[in-house]
Amino acid sequence: MIDLRILREDPERVRASQRARGEDPSAVDAVLAADETRRAAVARFESLRAEQKALGRRIPAAPQEEKADLLARAKELAALVKEAEEAVRSADTALREAALVLSNLVDEAAPRGGEDDFVVLETVGRPPEFDFPPRDHLELGNLLAAIDTERAAKVSGSRFYYLTGVGARLQLALVALAVAQATEAGFIPVIPPVLVRPPAMEGTGFLGQAAENVFHLEKDDFYLVGTSEVSLAAYHMDEILDVASLPRRYLGISTCFRREAGSHGKDTRGIIRVHQFDKVEMFSFTTPEESAAEHRRLLEWEKQFLVALEIPFRVIDVASGDLGASAARKFDCEAWIPTQGRYREVTSTSNCTEFQARRLNIRLRDDGGVRPLATLNGTLVAIPRTIVALLENHQRPDGSVYVPPALRDYLGTDILRPGHV
Repeated sequence: MIDLRILREDPERVRASQRARGEDPSAVDAVLAADETRRAAVARFESLRAEQKALGRRIPAAPQEEKADLLARAKELAALVKEAEEAVRSADTALREAALVLSNLVDEAAPRGGEDDFVVLETVGRPPEFDFPPRDHLELGNLLAAIDTERAAKVSGSRFYYLTGVGARLQLALVALAVAQATEAGFIPVIPPVLVRPPAMEGTGFLGQAAENVFHLEKDDFYLVGTSEVSLAAYHMDEILDVASLPRRYLGISTCFRREAGSHGKDTRGIIRVHQFDKVEMFSFTTPEESAAEHRRLLEWEKQFLVALEIPFRVIDVASGDLGASAARKFDCEAWIPTQGRYREVTSTSNCTEFQARRLNIRLRDDGGVRPLATLNGTLVAIPRTIVALLENHQRPDGSVYVPPALRDYLGTDILRPGHV
């Protein structure tokens, strides 16, 4: 949620941010109008309440002949105060609903434009050169008896998969490596709920533009999370954290669910775009002043993980029109996928500044008092796409796959071979 002071004092800044995202700048005027209505309602309530209190003090000492009129006015005021109080509640609700439409303010440093207007910040590693026709991850997965999409389609439909044998072991190894790296960096591992109530989903910004990709269990009014960012952000909902305890860094290990609405015909083969997958997610609560530096740290941890896997990748600064509603700035790490001849997103990290904290009522206490803090998230490993990148980049002519040293202790082998269980 946007700071109302910024909206009142510099509405054009917010309109410019909306335009940079490709969103409606008139939403700013709707919030300002709702804010003015609320302020007027509060002023009327406070005026009536003050009159009511003053009258209450007069009545006991008033002459008998005046009391009847004063009591009649007190009764009238009681009704007016109740009506004014209800108007304030209604105005509060209207203001919140209008404010929830606005996305976070785009960082001035973020590139402007749409999906294709990102800026490449760096490229790490070189794409492999094969002297044989490379197999895609599904061919390799079948050879290794590691991925089974046919039986998954029979059981659950399209965009589902089984990981079997070395495929399942590979997932567990990736999670174990991620947990080891993150705990060494000071993250607290968390296995969070994957069913959340509406305030958690709304508070993190996933019921706006992203709502079409969220699974909703209407009977129970639960949402299935598309990322443990939701559960982790809401962990401290309605709490005040002492500044000395910041940053607080958590590592969510969870299954995630996405409807993939609007992706008809895209990535229908294999496990690049699926409805259910496991992910290890970094999440940080820190001060707004430290958030930009923390954002860079999250990116460095993502890069460290991909370097350990010896996967060639590039880092992009995502353009304003491709940011999620909560993100002020976002960096993606994109792995090279040999059979597609292009880089594909495998991790991302977003600085959400105070946006989510305001919606979830999470604050910090320092010498200056109580104020909103900042939240940041970063994917350390999204299992399916990381498996895709590992298999395709490290494949050999016979269908076997090289295992980077970082994973060998967890897998117990340096090569994945067809027939290897």
